[in-house]
Amino acid sequence: MQWHEVCEHPSLQNLPFKIELNERGQILMSPVKVYHSAFQGKITRLLPENGIVLPECAITTTKGTKVADIAWCSEQRFKLVEHEAECSIAPELCIEVVSSSNTKIEMEEKRQLYLSAGAIEFWVCDEDGAVRFFDINGELNNSNLVPSFPNQVRIMV
Repeated sequence: MQWHEVCEHPSLQNLPFKIELNERGQILMSPVKVYHSAFQGKITRLLPENGIVLPECAITTTKGTKVADIAWCSEQRFKLVEHEAECSIAPELCIEVVSSSNTKIEMEEKRQLYLSAGAIEFWVCDEDGAVRFFDINGELNNSNLVPSFPNQVRIMV
């Protein structure tokens, strides 16, 4: 299956799961819990307003269509992808919130796929709100794109 077919298929609308495609075009579904959505919302509110925030952003990768929980891109890059069914070039920043079904291997694979697809940074937020930052050279102490972003996200203050 191709991503545009997934987007248009009536039986795949309004599912309570996140959908992705693997490299063989098979649909992968992942359920999410409330804390996952809460972290997505909090991270979204903390991102800079001088770009475009893309929740559940579909990105073309060498292993199928992956969906970043949150992505941020400049207006310039957004103009390149805004009319596409899935981003042919990854937004500058791709963020994953780890859920109980995710593995470290899966997060490492997504990091490599998003960076290979053009992302400048990849962030991962764990189940406790700890955020780790990566670029093509490996782990960073802080984000270079958003230097003021905290290493720990708290849902409730």
